[in-house]
Amino acid sequence: MIVKHLNEIVDTQADVHAENGNWKSRRFLLKRDGMGFSFHETIIHAGTETYIHYANHLEAVYCVAGNGEIEDLETGKVHKITDGTMYALNGHERHYLRGGTEDMRMVCVFNPPLTGRETHDENGVYPLLED
Repeated sequence: MIVKHLNEIVDTQADVHAENGNWKSRRFLLKRDGMGFSFHETIIHAGTETYIHYANHLEAVYCVAGNGEIEDLETGKVHKITDGTMYALNGHERHYLRGGTEDMRMVCVFNPPLTGRETHDENGVYPLLED
C-alpha cells in the first residue's frame, strides 16, 4: 500500500514547477511506483496560458477548485473549466490551458506514467523518459 500526504511532496523533487511560472505539479505516484499510471495534483496559476501537446501520453484531469478554460486546437472549441469539470486528452490533442480569475487545482492521471522529471519541451510535449 502507498500512502502519501501533500505535505510530504511540497518543496521536494516531486514538486515540479514550470520554468515560466505558469504551473506546479505535485507528483504523488510515478512510474517507479508500479501502478501503470502516474497521479498528480497540478496548480494552474490564474491569468496564465500554457501550450501543451502530450504526443506521448494520455491524460485525464479533474478540476477540484478554481476556474479557467481549455482550447482544443484541433477543433477550435473552448471549454470552461470549474470545480467539478473533467476532461480527457484521449486523442493527444494540442491545446491551450488557461488559468482564469483564480488558480485551478487539478487532479491528473497520465498513461504511460511519468518518471517525475518531465517538463514540457518547446513543442509542449513531455518526452518518454526511462527511470
